[in-house]
Amino acid sequence: MRFSRAFLPVLKESPSDAQIVSHKLMLRAGLVRQTAAGIYAWLPLGFRVLKKIEQIVREEQDRAGAQEMLMPTLQSAELWRESGRYDAYGPEMLRIRDRHDREMLYGPTNEEMLTAIFRDEAKSYRDLPRTLYHIQWKFRDEVRPRFGVMRGREFLMKDAYSFDLDEASARLSYYTQLLAYLRTFQRMGIRAVPMKAASGPIGGDLSHEFIVLAPTGESEVFYDAAFEEMDWNRSDLRYDDPVGLHNLFDDVTSTYAATDETHEEDRWADISEERRRTGRGIEVGHIFYFGDKYSGPMGLRVTGPDGQMVAPMMGSYGIGVSRLVAAVIEASHDDAGIIWPESVAPWKVGLVTMRQDDEATVAAADELYSRLKGAGIEVLYDDRDERGGVKLGTMDLIGLPWQLVVGPRGIASGVVELKNRASGEKEELSMESALARLTA
Repeated sequence: MRFSRAFLPVLKESPSDAQIVSHKLMLRAGLVRQTAAGIYAWLPLGFRVLKKIEQIVREEQDRAGAQEMLMPTLQSAELWRESGRYDAYGPEMLRIRDRHDREMLYGPTNEEMLTAIFRDEAKSYRDLPRTLYHIQWKFRDEVRPRFGVMRGREFLMKDAYSFDLDEASARLSYYTQLLAYLRTFQRMGIRAVPMKAASGPIGGDLSHEFIVLAPTGESEVFYDAAFEEMDWNRSDLRYDDPVGLHNLFDDVTSTYAATDETHEEDRWADISEERRRTGRGIEVGHIFYFGDKYSGPMGLRVTGPDGQMVAPMMGSYGIGVSRLVAAVIEASHDDAGIIWPESVAPWKVGLVTMRQDDEATVAAADELYSRLKGAGIEVLYDDRDERGGVKLGTMDLIGLPWQLVVGPRGIASGVVELKNRASGEKEELSMESALARLTA
């Protein structure tokens, strides 16, 4: 993409109403623009990051055996009355009447809808287990939306729902999703610590939330340093290995991690002082096992192996896809701007010409742009007629992992400058060496 043709409206100053780093940088770097209180339009740069995160979530769900579908944003109030949640959910639910005076709602979650869909199709224990998911926009009418997409009213969420014959198999589905979540966040280059959590309006007695560590997080967190050493991609953890999944759950639950809501001073005191970690964090995912909380009252039954009718045991599993964009920024930035992990960056390379009026510089940059694109590398080419310092400042702000800088003095010496955005390290390399490094 050539910057001169991109819709990338960067701002020099942070808007006065932005309170946290991610909100400021998402506005300054041109990721989003607010259209109403707590509702945002995703501009091209932000949308690219959103789709990268969505794809990582999708790939790990598919590897874990979940099947993707798509459910509508609007739901019938009758479904929620069947489960008993319509009146219990509270004012965060946006209630609507259509032209025929039918009560509808803009879905904040989808337990009822998918239970009804599955109820109409599943007849036997042979139809179990199943885990179904979708990635869809949700709406919760926050009383005070704030912090940009971190606490917005409209948000993109991955929500999955598992159906199992009994508690033992339902717990295995839960452990499978636990691993999928840990691997999802690790692939994004962020550390998300699983912490025992309250179930809230979803219900159930087994629940974990996943907290990304960030100084501006809303929750105070306490955890054992052992979480910093755990590799969720190690070979003994497989989605098809029940023993390994049970061991994973045991490892997670036996290693201390809690928010201020669930913190236990007695257990905390048993951890050696050098292993204690405290800080703040942002919730980016939440998983629940709740048995027959929905299948029971909504009449979902299948024939068991013994011919008796059984209510399947269920779980639900949410990831805040749009919130993750902000969470990554909160965890990975500096005074100059965003520092994207390569796996979610909108482009891998930012190519900069320091002098747009110098023919040799422009020719070299054009050649680099063509060859990088030809090698399948995502590159943003800043070919604007702007001062070099302005271009470099913009590249630092939008945070692409690599900056490739082409200037008259370097071209005269046969070199270009390659900068790693995360470390700040700069190298002067030949064009061929720089291309080899970026395409390796």
